[in-house]
Amino acid sequence: MRIAVCDDDREFLRHTQAVLKRWEGRPDALTVELYEDGDALLKAHGTVPFDVVLLDVVMPLLSGIETARELRQQDKTVKLVFLTASPEFAVESYTVKASNYLLKPLDPEKLYACLEELAEELRAQERSITVKSANALHRVQIGSIEYIEAQNKHVLFTLADGHTLEAIEPLYTFEGKLLLSDGFFKCSRSYIVNLHRIVTFTQREVTMASGCRIPISRSCHKQFEEAYFSILFGKAGES
Repeated sequence: MRIAVCDDDREFLRHTQAVLKRWEGRPDALTVELYEDGDALLKAHGTVPFDVVLLDVVMPLLSGIETARELRQQDKTVKLVFLTASPEFAVESYTVKASNYLLKPLDPEKLYACLEELAEELRAQERSITVKSANALHRVQIGSIEYIEAQNKHVLFTLADGHTLEAIEPLYTFEGKLLLSDGFFKCSRSYIVNLHRIVTFTQREVTMASGCRIPISRSCHKQFEEAYFSILFGKAGES
């Protein structure tokens, strides 16, 4: 779990970091990053997204609410928790779909309870990847992907519900995220397909559930068949 804490009070940042280190239920891979202003947080989140953001409301220049609004434009799914001594902002916090609103001085037990709930939600979303489009970050459930196609330096995601999403990242970015153990196979230079969504295939192409036909390169037809049947019989990823 990646957590960002944003507050203009350095002492509060250090205290919150210490509280998080004492969290008995914390995930093994817990990362905590500290930021003193909203601009620095937004820049960092745009590079490597956080799972949870603990955010002060009253800050100079860019307030916590304004920072949260910009975060929501970037990322529709990041978990936002406001930490503040100002209860009058509670209603406004829900306009940016905050998960919780905790008052200062910080009660560690209330923070831990909040994070436990968020950790459970994140575990339910583990089978997903983050996709960066021109305007926002999107969390896409792996099972909802039918196939992805390389288009120059971008990638077009075709989803099972018929929607498409254009990512401003090259195909190789997703090769390490969409694995055979998840049911994905790169059947040609430009396509990665969800083997679970294949209706039929020949030596030259696969037909997806949507009816779309996707080519199979000659060089990987044998590997494709092995991958397809390993998924069909539940052997993918076995040692």
